[in-house]
Amino acid sequence: MKRAKKGDIYAESLELHRKHRGKIEVYSKVPVTNRHELSLAYTPGVAEVCREIHKNKDLAYKYTLKANTIAIVTDGSRVLSLGNIGGYAAIPVMEGKALLFKKLAGIDAFPLCFERYHMEFADDIRNIAPVFGGIALEDIAAPRCFELEESLQNIGIPVMHDDQHGTAVVVLAALLNACRVTKKRFEDLNIVVCGAGAAGFAITRMLKCIGYNPDLCSSVNDIIVCDRSGIIHRHRDGLYANKYKFIIAEETNKTGRTGTLADAMKGADVCTGVSVPGIITPSMVRSMNKDPIIFAMAHPMPEILPADAREAGAAIVGTGRNDFPNQINYALAFPGIFRGALDARATRISDEMKVAAAHAIADFVRQPRKDRILPAVLNRNVVTAVAAAVRNAAVASGCARTID
Repeated sequence: MKRAKKGDIYAESLELHRKHRGKIEVYSKVPVTNRHELSLAYTPGVAEVCREIHKNKDLAYKYTLKANTIAIVTDGSRVLSLGNIGGYAAIPVMEGKALLFKKLAGIDAFPLCFERYHMEFADDIRNIAPVFGGIALEDIAAPRCFELEESLQNIGIPVMHDDQHGTAVVVLAALLNACRVTKKRFEDLNIVVCGAGAAGFAITRMLKCIGYNPDLCSSVNDIIVCDRSGIIHRHRDGLYANKYKFIIAEETNKTGRTGTLADAMKGADVCTGVSVPGIITPSMVRSMNKDPIIFAMAHPMPEILPADAREAGAAIVGTGRNDFPNQINYALAFPGIFRGALDARATRISDEMKVAAAHAIADFVRQPRKDRILPAVLNRNVVTAVAAAVRNAAVASGCARTID
């Protein structure tokens, strides 16, 4: 095989994965070099550990890897911009996620990739819960991702779909700091969300405070959500077939606007894109209110390039990429959220924990600027700050537990 030329990121990545045969491995924490060490780590000594856990299953947090281990679970049905590529092809992405968990938060994470036709998905996840301290659901297409996450909230450990809530947390943090820079009032914002999948739904719920305790969060003035068919509104045909889009229709677009994405963006203050590359044009940006805020997070190319958005009048532009300013990436959220949840031995991830994470990320940037509304993704101090806020919120919201 020819050596990959530097600068061709795809060829370089292929070579990296070929060379190392993946990116993570399992290693032993304890020595096993003689019979006594083997007796302690395995039989007969391990029997006493099993007896203690049998008497109190919470002691698995004290005596096993459970306290610091999560499963990264996918069916490969919505992987990045690659779509429905299945469990095998999803492995490299899940390995990468595991790598980030370890490097940023010190969490041991392992990919569990099911095939996309798997039917007993929720039951299988319930049955692997004993060994893990949390479950990160990844790259699962809507609406299955919503139904799956909802069905797993009572299994005794945190279960979170990162594409939804990790993205929503970081968008809220970015928007809080964008308001500080532009002097816009959060409560006055009219927002367009381009994309009604997992991330779009969660962003809409968080920014509109839908389903949250009203004392916990503030709502923007209004949100208009667009999907492939245009603006979601109460009278659109076929809406009742998808209860999540029905919720969006009931809770947003209070003026009843109809039409296309271009129609939605007229007079908006913010456009948040979680859809497809190139869908936003400069003329759409020019139709927005003065000093608009553009978060274009499609991969691998954003809905509009930052230079084009700024030339059209955007005051602040963020994307999902690390080669442009203002990277809006859920990697700012999920390591700290799960670190805090594991430290609290949390039974679930509450709304209070998500909101606390968003404010911790925003507050980490003490003096936000147009080109720096969020901290760097690889800054481990962000993880520490988010974890502390999430751990405290877990205690306050009754999700934490104490194990002697």
